[in-house]
Amino acid sequence: MKALNQQKTELLRNILFITLGSLLYALNFDLFLEPGGISSGGVSGIAMIIVYAAHPKFLTVGILNAMINIPLFLCGLKKIGRHFFFGSLYSTVLTSVFLDLFARILPVPAVEPLVAALFGGVFMGVSLGLVFLGNASTGGVDIVARLMKLKFRNFPIGKIILCMDLTIAVITGVVYRDFNNTLYSVIAMVVSSMALDRVVYGMDYSKVALIITEKYEAIATAIDGQLDRGVTLLKGQGYYKRQDKMVLLSAVKRKQLAELKELVMDIDPDAFIILQDAHQVLGDGFKRYDRNEL
Repeated sequence: MKALNQQKTELLRNILFITLGSLLYALNFDLFLEPGGISSGGVSGIAMIIVYAAHPKFLTVGILNAMINIPLFLCGLKKIGRHFFFGSLYSTVLTSVFLDLFARILPVPAVEPLVAALFGGVFMGVSLGLVFLGNASTGGVDIVARLMKLKFRNFPIGKIILCMDLTIAVITGVVYRDFNNTLYSVIAMVVSSMALDRVVYGMDYSKVALIITEKYEAIATAIDGQLDRGVTLLKGQGYYKRQDKMVLLSAVKRKQLAELKELVMDIDPDAFIILQDAHQVLGDGFKRYDRNEL
């Protein structure tokens, strides 16, 4: 029963992330990117180029976005699984509908191209990150990037998308006959890549503490008992006096950081603490490894 409730909670969470991400993506595209001829990359960027160059009578960016994604969805179904497929299908249908809806009802603000590129990049990265956190994709190169991530596991997904989108940025400048469009598109894509990685990976940051102290036994016991965190003893040696020292290594949640520092200083005010950022800490007390995660 508990497992079933957990599955329902996760499903509702994914739907919420996908819905918000798809809405934000379409809103950002119609307000900042398309009016300035700034490519968002991916299939929507390709659709924007087609509409601008060919002026098809009955085809809109939203319709083209949905049409181009069909074969990529089939690929995603075979390689990644049903949950990702249906989540991505829901996201793309929603995005396509919102793209055409917002284009009809929203007034286009007059925004400087550089401002549009910067804000458009931030919102694009956040929107894609939300959809990815919902275990889905907006379609297009996002699916290709997700497939590539399974093979190149150490390469951040934001950088994978950026590499593929740069080509679309160049094509945008050629079609619009203005190299400024390419440059603004590149700015938006770089900012989007950083924002995307921040959303996807930034929520999983912890801290690694290195503690050099003479009272390592008492501090290790306190960390284990009060913070419920594991401690590893490392053997070290001071350079100046060549004295052997014990170094405590412990990974803690960000919210436990203040408590950790207070705990250590209460026991040994002379302790030396080094704190380092760490993300995707895997193991007991943290996340479990999942080969399908980003």
